[in-house]
Amino acid sequence: MNLPTATLFAAIASIVAAPAFAKPEVGAAAPAFTATDANGKTHSLADFKGKTVVLEWHNPECPFVKKHYGAKNMQTQQAEATDAGVVWLSINSGAPGKQGQMDGAAANTYLAGSGAKPTAYLLDADGTVGHAYGARTTPHLYVIDAEGVLRYMGGIDSTPSADPEDIPSSTQYVRQALAELSGGKPVSVPSSEPYGCSVKYGS
Repeated sequence: MNLPTATLFAAIASIVAAPAFAKPEVGAAAPAFTATDANGKTHSLADFKGKTVVLEWHNPECPFVKKHYGAKNMQTQQAEATDAGVVWLSINSGAPGKQGQMDGAAANTYLAGSGAKPTAYLLDADGTVGHAYGARTTPHLYVIDAEGVLRYMGGIDSTPSADPEDIPSSTQYVRQALAELSGGKPVSVPSSEPYGCSVKYGS
């Protein structure tokens, strides 16, 4: 094999081996995205420049999600955040046929029945947004500041269990991060290990 051919094959191999998305980093710009919500409206992260944004990966059938929704912990934090001007985007990256995947009608029925209070519920059936953020679990949460910088990523709280009785004694990391950002302070816990069910990607 001559050198130009070898170089070409090496270049192709490096492209194939390269990850499709860079891993997001706290303190760096949050990955840009565009997605459609349960009502057919398109949202881009850039639309919310100047506002703090929370991203919440969601699967209605996951026991760890049910922990926080059944106890109204997630809905309470959604309402607190949106009342304070924060944009809260719930995201379903489940592929068609996978556990918890919903179309727009099913998502709206779920939202109404659960009393959920996100700004919008985004449908990410091809997993583009989920992979861009490296979302691993439901729930998995990210807090982005008004300048578009990622300031927190990880679990909603400090206790990796599916038991709602653990909520009152847990540190609520997302609530804490939002309060610190609102007060002009650095986020004291910028990352934590997410816990929950795996995101049900198609690939």
